[in-house]
Amino acid sequence: MIKSDLPKEAYDQFYGTYLSVLDESELNVLLANGKTEFAQFIENIPDNKLHSSYAMGKWTIAEVILHIIDAERVFQYRALRFLRNDQTPLPGFDQDLFVKQSNANKRGKDSLIAEFKAVREASITLFNNLENEELSRTGIASNIEWTVGALGFVICGHLRHHQQIITYKYLQA
Repeated sequence: MIKSDLPKEAYDQFYGTYLSVLDESELNVLLANGKTEFAQFIENIPDNKLHSSYAMGKWTIAEVILHIIDAERVFQYRALRFLRNDQTPLPGFDQDLFVKQSNANKRGKDSLIAEFKAVREASITLFNNLENEELSRTGIASNIEWTVGALGFVICGHLRHHQQIITYKYLQA
């Protein structure tokens, strides 16, 4: 499945921001490439910037990285529920509460990289063998109807979106 295979109603406009930063690669290619590229990106962050933010009240780079990991877990869970035809509407999650409780600023790059790789490997495994019918299954989360495939692409786009923010607001400042 490629991004243009997604019906417009498969994702809310808010999540379109994440999808717009993706090319037309296959979902499984985006997931695999993202694992390698983002781990290398984290590795190249200067140690003295990992626990800093670009403005008062903004998340640190470590918090942004852990937010990416946490959100990927949430999107995986949603995809699994919909993949298994569970039609129970799922609530949203409070990303600010997650970050506040994450203890991200007590973690080093190696720890964050290891956790990211493990979570991304779980995403790769989840999506790797799905047929188009399975990728088209739907469910409700955060009062939005999603397809399993859209959730996979949002995982990839969410990462890329935040990587761009880290690059432009944290590292080039």
